[in-house]
Amino acid sequence: MDSLFDYDNGKTVSYAPLADRMRPDRLEDILGQERAVGKNSFLYRMIEKDTIPSILLFGPPGCGKTTIASVIAKMTESRFVKLNATASGTKDIRDVVSQAKEDLRYYRRRTIVFIDEIHRFNKGQQDLLLPYLEDGTIILIGATTENPYFEINRPLLSRVRLIHLQALPESAEIQILRRALTDKEKGLGSYGYQATDDVLKMISSYASGDIRMALNLLEQASSLLPVNGMLTAREVEEVAGEHLSVYDKNSDYHYDIVSAFIKSMRGSDPDAALHYLARMIDGGEKTSFISRRIMICAAEDVGLADPRALSVAVAAAQAAEMVGFPEAKIPLSEAVLYIALAPKSNSAVVGIDRAMDEVKTRTDWSIPDYLKDAHYSGAREMGHGNGYLYPHDFGGWVKQRYLPRELEGHVYYKPISNGEETMISKRWEERRNKGNTGGSGKTGLHD
Repeated sequence: MDSLFDYDNGKTVSYAPLADRMRPDRLEDILGQERAVGKNSFLYRMIEKDTIPSILLFGPPGCGKTTIASVIAKMTESRFVKLNATASGTKDIRDVVSQAKEDLRYYRRRTIVFIDEIHRFNKGQQDLLLPYLEDGTIILIGATTENPYFEINRPLLSRVRLIHLQALPESAEIQILRRALTDKEKGLGSYGYQATDDVLKMISSYASGDIRMALNLLEQASSLLPVNGMLTAREVEEVAGEHLSVYDKNSDYHYDIVSAFIKSMRGSDPDAALHYLARMIDGGEKTSFISRRIMICAAEDVGLADPRALSVAVAAAQAAEMVGFPEAKIPLSEAVLYIALAPKSNSAVVGIDRAMDEVKTRTDWSIPDYLKDAHYSGAREMGHGNGYLYPHDFGGWVKQRYLPRELEGHVYYKPISNGEETMISKRWEERRNKGNTGGSGKTGLHD
C-alpha cells in the first residue's frame, strides 16, 4: 500500500519512500545526466520517437538507471516488464518471452524488458536472451553497477547500446534535495521544513553521488523536526552516523582509485597522492597491496632520476607490514611523498620493454664466444672465454662488445636528463666515447 487518505487533513498521504515519490516522470526532469539523456542525446531522441533499441545502463548506485527505465515505461506504447536479476531466473525469462511473442503476433505490440542488476545473471541466463534480442521479440533495458566489459557476456554486449551514467555531481544533488524539500505534492513541502545549502551539501557528501541515499537521509533527518523546523547538521549526523567509505576491493571503482593513486605519484602531485592513499586505507586495503603499488611506481616512474626512491619504498613496505594499521599509514605516507616529490625517469621500464619486444622476435640469439662460460673442461678449446677483457684490469671499464653480433649498435637504454640520472648517463656517455678498443685482443684470466 503506497498511500492512504488522511481524513483529518483531507488529502492523500503517500507512504512510499521519498526517493521513490520524487522519481521524475519526464526526461527533462532528470538532473545530472544531460550527456546521456539530455535533449541532444541519442537516447532522448529514441525515447521521444518510441523506437527504443536494446540498451545497457551502466553507472554507480543511485545515478538514475531505474529512473530512466521508469520514464521509458511511462512514455512507451510497448508493454513494459520489470525483472530483477537477484530474484528472477530462467523460468521468468521464458514466461516473459512467451507473452512477448503472443503480444507481437496478436496485438502487434512490442515488449520492453527492464532487468535490474543484470550482471547477476549467469552466463546461461544471459545467453538465453540472445536469440530474442536478435529476432526482435523483446527490447532489453539492462541496468548494472558493475563494469559491463567484465560482467556481461560479449555476445550480449554486442547486441545492446551502452549508456554510461556518472555519479551525480553535488550541484545536481542539491537541486534535487531542494526540490524534494519544497515539493508539496510528492515531497516534503507541506511540512514547511527549511535547510541551508550547507546542510544539503553535507547530505550530498554523505551520499557520495547516490541520490537515492541522499533522499533517504533527507527524509529520515527531517522526520526529527517539528513542522516548519530548520534542518541542521545535528539531525543529519544523528541519522547518517559514521561516514562510510564507498570502497569495494573487488569492484571497478577500486581499480580506478588505485590508478588515480599511481598517476598522482607519477604526476608529482603529493596532495592528490595522499588523498588516494587515504581512501585506500579508509576502505580497508591491505598494506601489502598498497606497498606493491608504491614500489612499482618508485622503480617505473622515479627510476634512475633518484635510485633511493626504491629503497625508501621497500623500507616503507617492510615497516608498514611490521607495525600494521593505524601506524602503517606513516611510513606509507613518507614513501608516497618521497616518490611524488622526486624527479622522474622511466628509462628503466622503457629500456627493458624495448629489449623484451626484440627478444621475442626470434629464438636463436647468439652470444659472443668470449662471454660464454669457460669453467668446464674443454670449454676453452671451443673458444669459450678466449679474448674476454676483464674490466678491473683496465681500471673498472674497458670497451668491448657484449651484445650479440646481430644486435651490434642497438640501443635500449635511452637516458633521461633528470635528477641523478643526468650524472649517471653523463658518465656512461664519456665511457662509451672512449677510444679504448676491445673484444678479442687479450685473453682474460677471469671468466
